[in-house]
Amino acid sequence: MHPVIFIGASVLVGILFAMQEWLNARRWGYKIGLGFVSEMWGMQFLLWGIICWLLWRFLRPFIINARPSALLTRVLPLSIALSIMEEMIWVLFFPRVPIDRPPMDYWHRFTFQLNAEFVDSIAIFWCAFLFFRVVAYYQQFREKETTAARLQVQLVQARLSALRMQLNPHFLFNAMNSISSLMRSDVDAADLMLEQLSSLLRITLERGEVQLIPLRKEVEFIEIYLAMQQQRYAGRVEQTLSVEPGLHDALVPALILQPIVENAYVHGLSKCTGRGNLAIDIRRDGKRVRMSVVNSGIGLQLGLEEPGHRGVGLTNVRDRLRLHYGDRGSLSVREVGTGRVNVTIALPFQNNARGTDEAARFDT
Repeated sequence: MHPVIFIGASVLVGILFAMQEWLNARRWGYKIGLGFVSEMWGMQFLLWGIICWLLWRFLRPFIINARPSALLTRVLPLSIALSIMEEMIWVLFFPRVPIDRPPMDYWHRFTFQLNAEFVDSIAIFWCAFLFFRVVAYYQQFREKETTAARLQVQLVQARLSALRMQLNPHFLFNAMNSISSLMRSDVDAADLMLEQLSSLLRITLERGEVQLIPLRKEVEFIEIYLAMQQQRYAGRVEQTLSVEPGLHDALVPALILQPIVENAYVHGLSKCTGRGNLAIDIRRDGKRVRMSVVNSGIGLQLGLEEPGHRGVGLTNVRDRLRLHYGDRGSLSVREVGTGRVNVTIALPFQNNARGTDEAARFDT
């Protein structure tokens, strides 16, 4: 509805009517210049373009909210008055019209033109009025749609933040428990583990409210966490971490792997009587990224899928995947051998094309 665009479009419509009239005149044998016809029609629609845009500019609320009674008592008289005014102005610019009649004074030309064009002018006004109503309703619809979408995003962000707040104390509680246990047996290991925990907390604070991060940063976090667990279990767990080349810039939810790895230790590896194994494998599968965590332990019957043992971790991850990706994200848990559990996260591949953390913010 920019005035230049709206009024320019109105003039263009007038030129199209002028070409139609000129072609019809030639077909009927009249000799009239295309330029003169274009001036007449162009001026008529220029005037209507200006009038209608001024109506939109200053009477938009009335146009949008006018009731049927107002259409009859206010809009109809307005359409008649503006049609008369437009014809009065137009006649001033074309003293030679009508060209097939003897010369007339202004009022005779105005009366002649009003009789010929009054109905057309009324039709132009009401077409513009209805067009404005449609545009206004469409704008209101889009505004409501945009507001609803913004509120939905804010709701999702609030839920994700709540999940992050739920996860961090749970992780911190378990980490402090581990450090407390080490203090009785290996003070140096406990001191190192405390330093590693400080590094993890620093990374978490630096991320702030960022919900999606490059995979390399999630792997960096997991490597420090694995080092902490290695201190606690004193080499009793063989750890492997494999990431397919080319995935380091893929965007993943922050702290998506840590709860899975933590569950592997709490519900599986901590219950092993001998040496345990933990394997983390991250690969691309078509348009998806699959992150697999396999651990030895006591299996599903007595492990993390046993009633009462679901805990915060898996529920948290499932909820976050659903909020981020809907049906496109999934979490599966299955037993792959005696006492071995495989937890797989599948999510859509998203590449951090800008290569910056800003691209990973949830609200972009």
